[in-house]
Amino acid sequence: MKALNKIKITLSILALTATPALASQQAENSSLLVWLFIGFCGLVVVSQLIPALVMGYGMVKGLLSHAENH
Repeated sequence: MKALNKIKITLSILALTATPALASQQAENSSLLVWLFIGFCGLVVVSQLIPALVMGYGMVKGLLSHAENH
């Protein structure tokens, strides 16, 4: 059982050290589809940010306005 644990630990350490080496490979020229995908992701983020800002402004305005007595 101890030998199995040592093998698991050794394999996990080797996997963690190999990760930075795999991440360093980069393509020199990105294709048009990659840039379109990144632009689409940015468009989604911005389109969700605008309603959030409007709602936040409404909440702050509601908190700071004087309450009407009925």
